[in-house]
Amino acid sequence: MFMPLSLPLRALPFKGFFENTIFLACITSFLSAQLIKTVILLLRFRNRKIREVMETLVWRTGGMPSSHVALVSALAASMAFAEGVGSNLFQLSFWFALVVMRDALGVRRSSGLQARVLNVLGKQVSDRMKVEFHPLKEVHGHTPLEVVAGSFLGLFIAVAFAFL
Repeated sequence: MFMPLSLPLRALPFKGFFENTIFLACITSFLSAQLIKTVILLLRFRNRKIREVMETLVWRTGGMPSSHVALVSALAASMAFAEGVGSNLFQLSFWFALVVMRDALGVRRSSGLQARVLNVLGKQVSDRMKVEFHPLKEVHGHTPLEVVAGSFLGLFIAVAFAFL
């Protein structure tokens, strides 16, 4: 087996990772969605601190478009192109993508809305009764439009990696 001299021996297994179009489509979709989300944040609210911008770029969930949905859409589409729609890998990635999309729309969104209402009620009770209240974390789910935008972003990026 030929081993390039420019890479150390322990880096060779990772080389295949970065040459794999499925991996590249998925990571590009995720990072593109996070970048778009950050640009939208900056355009909507111009006075943002650099820390908040970096959190949005790297970590924050919720918002337009859904980066999780973009990733799983790219995964399913890439599997369809690479393995065919009849393959077990495509079937697995397709159903996994549907579960992620359903979770983004349903469970995460509704629990975030419930946490917001509970925080309002908790603050009101805390103010009236002078008791300590620790607010719940408000998990940000996605609107249907954010999920659709993420799925199209992932699909288009997968198509680009498959055919360009």
